[in-house]
Amino acid sequence: MPTEFTPLAALLGGALIALAATLLYAGIGRIAGISGILHLAIEQRAERGWRIAFLLGLVAAAAAWFASNDIAPRSGFPLGWLLLAGLLVGFGTRLGNGCTSGHGICGIARSSKRSLLAVLVFMGSGIATVYVLRHLLAV
Repeated sequence: MPTEFTPLAALLGGALIALAATLLYAGIGRIAGISGILHLAIEQRAERGWRIAFLLGLVAAAAAWFASNDIAPRSGFPLGWLLLAGLLVGFGTRLGNGCTSGHGICGIARSSKRSLLAVLVFMGSGIATVYVLRHLLAV
């Protein structure tokens, strides 16, 4: 399946993510780890407003991107597999004390050894998964 990857778009997207994470940290001293933001938006009343605004901004940006591009999300996956995948991702973020954005963007920027190890595990697992699915199972 061909992709629409362009280095300039990737660079711009990365710069925008870095800017958002930096502004959040410099502005209110909070880390832009999405799983932590979501968890605390649900469980705590204190500081709920900025967390909900941050999450709504993510959803709105994704919706705007999909609406402005002629790209449809991949379909054809059984609902049960999607639910299981979502539960496993949620379990993994709790087990790893954070998600890929928290560890990869913010943790490594703070020179966290735990975050560096987590990112190495994320990337290694992703590489292994793609290899098995594409080369061994031909999916």
